[in-house]
Amino acid sequence: MQKVSKVLAGQILSVKLTSPGIWSNIIGARTTQQGEMKEGKSTAVGLVRALAMINAIEVMNKSPLLTDVNITLGYKILDSCSDVNTAMRATEDIIEQANCHTGSNTTTCSQPVMAVVGSSISEISIAIARQLTLKMIPQISYSSTAAILSDKSRFPSFMRTIPNDKYQTAAMVSLLSTYGWNWVGIITTDGDYGKSALDNFMSQASEKGICVAFRSILPQSVSSQDVDSAITQTAKIILQNPKAQVIVSFAKPTHMKYLYQELKNQILNAGQDMKSMRRVWVASDSWSSSRSVKGNLTLNDIGHVMGFTFKSGDLSSFNEYLSKLEAAWQDYEGHNPFLQELYVQLKSIKSSGDTELVYKAVKTLKEYTQPNTILGVEMAVSALAKAVASICQSRDCKKPGTVQPWEVFTPINKSYAFDRNGDINLGYDVTMWRSDGDTKIYVQDIVAEFHIDINNFTYTNYSTTQQFLDVKNIFSKCSNSCVPGEFKKTVEGQHTCCYECINCTENYYSNKKDMDRCLACDTNVEWSPEGSSSCIPKKTLFFAWKDGFAVVLLTFCALGILMALLVSGLFLHQRGTPIVKAAGGPLNQVILFSLVMSYISAMLFVGQPNSLQCKARQVLFGISFTLCVSCILVKTLQILLAFQFNPELQEVLRRLYQPYVIVSICVALQVATCICWLVHKSPFNYIIRNPTTLLEDCHEGSYLAFGVMLGYIALLAFVCFICAFKGRKLPQQYNEAKFITFSMLLYLISWLLFIPVYVTTSGVYLPAVEMVVILISNYGILSCHFFPKCYIILFKKEQNTKSAFRKNLYEYSSKNKDSIWVCGSSVTDQWCSSQHSTISASSISVPGANPVNPTPMTNCRDRSSCTSLHRELMTRHCLRRSISV
Repeated sequence: MQKVSKVLAGQILSVKLTSPGIWSNIIGARTTQQGEMKEGKSTAVGLVRALAMINAIEVMNKSPLLTDVNITLGYKILDSCSDVNTAMRATEDIIEQANCHTGSNTTTCSQPVMAVVGSSISEISIAIARQLTLKMIPQISYSSTAAILSDKSRFPSFMRTIPNDKYQTAAMVSLLSTYGWNWVGIITTDGDYGKSALDNFMSQASEKGICVAFRSILPQSVSSQDVDSAITQTAKIILQNPKAQVIVSFAKPTHMKYLYQELKNQILNAGQDMKSMRRVWVASDSWSSSRSVKGNLTLNDIGHVMGFTFKSGDLSSFNEYLSKLEAAWQDYEGHNPFLQELYVQLKSIKSSGDTELVYKAVKTLKEYTQPNTILGVEMAVSALAKAVASICQSRDCKKPGTVQPWEVFTPINKSYAFDRNGDINLGYDVTMWRSDGDTKIYVQDIVAEFHIDINNFTYTNYSTTQQFLDVKNIFSKCSNSCVPGEFKKTVEGQHTCCYECINCTENYYSNKKDMDRCLACDTNVEWSPEGSSSCIPKKTLFFAWKDGFAVVLLTFCALGILMALLVSGLFLHQRGTPIVKAAGGPLNQVILFSLVMSYISAMLFVGQPNSLQCKARQVLFGISFTLCVSCILVKTLQILLAFQFNPELQEVLRRLYQPYVIVSICVALQVATCICWLVHKSPFNYIIRNPTTLLEDCHEGSYLAFGVMLGYIALLAFVCFICAFKGRKLPQQYNEAKFITFSMLLYLISWLLFIPVYVTTSGVYLPAVEMVVILISNYGILSCHFFPKCYIILFKKEQNTKSAFRKNLYEYSSKNKDSIWVCGSSVTDQWCSSQHSTISASSISVPGANPVNPTPMTNCRDRSSCTSLHRELMTRHCLRRSISV
């Protein structure tokens, strides 16, 4: 190790900067910065760092922070030559110098080193940190980023002014994830820096679903015998993985320069287009600012380079310092051996004058100024200055040994924002390399930022340049993205990023790209077809009012109600006529009222079902139609009673014939059935969940009760049918039995057909089935019972008179010879006399008509006389029955 500057007189603190690459020849010497650059470029960078520290120390010495305590900082700048062994020997000298003050004779000891600033290389920082930890000498690095250095149990005296690689790799992973690049390659070295970066990147990338297509580990030293073969193999791997369009590199600049040249050679030897070399190169801080890596290639050949750099600071102080150098070179050169050597070297190879040489020297320094490194150096010096000022406020620090190195830690942590790991996390700038032609490359374009908040990153993108937009369109995936409606299915043994896209099955969906599985729809209210990106709400169906079929049925209901009301009004107006009396008199109004209620119950089958509607529609129909059929049953019994010639049966019918009692009993039984139905298991509304629809319908609750209700009505209708069938051969005006027979037959047939249809039918039109049957039943009764009477009342008024009824009755009795013959030939005289008495007793006079008095007869011995008498009595009987009815 070569000592290249002396400690300034009067200084009480020496600051050591292990700045790699500082060499005596800035133009022609061969050396390396991190082992990567040669021909003076690295020496320029190293000299800039040294001058930055000198300027920072001079600024702090002039600040009130140190002048108030009458303290100045000194420095000792050493060259590590980018070699670990050289750096360790220099560190040993520092430790021995510190031990000098612990002995009995300290008069010969020089001012001890209180802190070390450096190194820029993680491998060197790790090596010297182990030595400095033995004496707890603080070490602050401005460029070493290895994550291992944050382990305070192993490196308690190490600090740095930049984030560690754990944050850098996390920021890289976040950038890749932001642009959807999940199939990337990685290049690193086999040193501590490369291994730490690789481990962190692999673990963080897997958490974000990013797969590493390949990883290539290059030897740490570029002078290694294995470098050429490793770079050749890396180039082959890159070209063999065309889908990995993004490559993350933690390598050194020299590695990348050799790699780019090897890629070019292999592409040209294979006769391929140079476009196949293009990639998106995500550069770590180790080479993101090294423009020399391009060699003789252009940026168009390389592709896009996105580099991670540390936050840049204000360069005004350092630029002012360089301007002073140019203006007063002789003054600064006399105190700075670095500048002396620089001037000598420039003068030896340039024949220019002093002014031109100084101008070129300063221009060279400005060209290789790295803002992020300058900020790190200034922060390190500032932190040490604040620590010293804090200590020396309460003690005399001019005497050697007064301040021990480890005492510097506490003030640093209190006065500066070092975290618990000794790091200052300012975040990163993401730079995009650009070129103004085929040769010169600029790396100063900051296109994005990563702000660090504990373990979280805030990504800020504020670039809209076309080059940056082109990078966003780069596709770097093993498999094409699965669109919404598909999910990724990986093949066993392959990367999770290599997959095939499978459509989501029915009732499953995916609403984002590249989903690992499909999400289930809530099948209670949603559904989705195969390959869906969202769930579709199930359509709610019911027999709606606006349905065309419902409109037709409702029209018939309204028409039926209207006709029933019109018939009711007509019958009330004609209530004194024989045709109305013969049709049932007051019972007609009850029948018409029950038909109106039945029509209303049919209308309740339309619309969105609710609990009350479900209960009301069946019960209302059951009771109203039972009332209707009960009244028809009374009319049927009345007809049989009026024209029944069997005296015994006629007597039974007369005793049983209590119209309102019969109607009340029949209806009461149905009401009791409905009450039991509603109490124990009443109808309710429910939803039938079909695959794609929700069908709202009414459940009958108890199908047994529903069947009993309909069966009871059917029983009454069947009794009516039998009774009416017996009286089907009545006189023309009394031919109502035929219509009753037909209407009950129509009812029974329609409801018999309803049962299998209702059981086997499902869907939105199921309520319409029962509604149609109700309408058929209602219209059957309305048409058969009332329309013929209305026709006679309105258009056959001559038949709606008493004389017409008597004439019709007489004609009927004249034609009924069979009945008369039976009476005349086989019935005794006593039977004839009894028959005569029975007919007379049961005669009911029409208002305003005189009753026909029966002719008394006590004996009938002559057969012909009995027959003749029977015919006469029969005529009277029929006439009176007609008038009575």
